[in-house]
Parts: sequence; structure tokens; C-alpha cells
Amino acid sequence: MNSGGKISIALLLTLALIGAACGSDSDDTEAGEGATETTAGDGDLQNACPADGCIVDFAGVAAAGDEIEVTWELNFAPDINNNHIHIYWDNFTPAQVSNDATDRGVDQGEWVPTDLGPTYVTDGAASTSVREDSTTLCLVAADRDHNVIDEGTEICRDVSELL
Repeated sequence: MNSGGKISIALLLTLALIGAACGSDSDDTEAGEGATETTAGDGDLQNACPADGCIVDFAGVAAAGDEIEVTWELNFAPDINNNHIHIYWDNFTPAQVSNDATDRGVDQGEWVPTDLGPTYVTDGAASTSVREDSTTLCLVAADRDHNVIDEGTEICRDVSELL
């Protein structure tokens, strides 16, 4: 084979490898209800909320020594590097438990970001020891930048019987 043939074969192989690595950038498909974005190696971890938003809800609370064991239900797969949960006492608002609190016009509060669960035992800023006078725990979904996704999806629960 002459050198021109070797170059052509090498060029074709290179182009084929580039095409295979890039995959399809086509926008032919529309995201439907419950659609998610995933990245290689993440399995089924979501990088975006379902069509109805990232929803967090209490499934139960129980005493766990001096702390509170919270069980929640989610409509997304939490990942601390993507969408996850902020748990906090209601002496802060959802706007305050967000990294962009200043942009929302409020002072930043204290919260614990987590992707653990569905059961979580309070600690850190969500510990019963730092709750001040609050008897209500709250949950809200946040994004990879620790910004609350939708303040209106905050859910709170009175846990005074466990304190």
C-alpha cells in the first residue's frame, strides 16, 4: 500500500473514533414527564428535576437518642453533586438555606445538605442541639450549587413530641 493509502485509512479510522466518542448531539427527542439527565458512570442519578419539580416529603420521624430520625420520600434520585436535600430548622426560610440567599435578598441561614436516605439522623446545623426554640424541621430540594430549586416546595413537620 502506498503512503497515500495509509494516510486515508488512518484518517478514516480517526474520524470514525471521533464520531463514536461524540455520540449524537441530536435534539430530535423531547424530554417527557419524569425525564432525567444522567452522566456516564452515574447510573440512574438525576441531574435535573422531573417535569413536576424536585419534590421532598416526610414519610416519618422518630426519636434517635437525642436526635431525630427523618425518613423522606423523593421523586428524584439525590446526589450531593447534583440535586439533593437541604434539611433545616424553621427558624430559617427556604431562601435562607440557599447559597444564593443574598441574591434572594435575605441573610444566609444554616442547613445540612444531604443525599443520604431515605432515612437520615439529624446532625450539624440540623441537630436538635442547635435548634434554638424551633420545634419544626424542614426539607427542600437544592441543586449542585446548593441553591434551593423552588422555595414553594419546602415541606415542614412539627417534631415537638420527639424533643
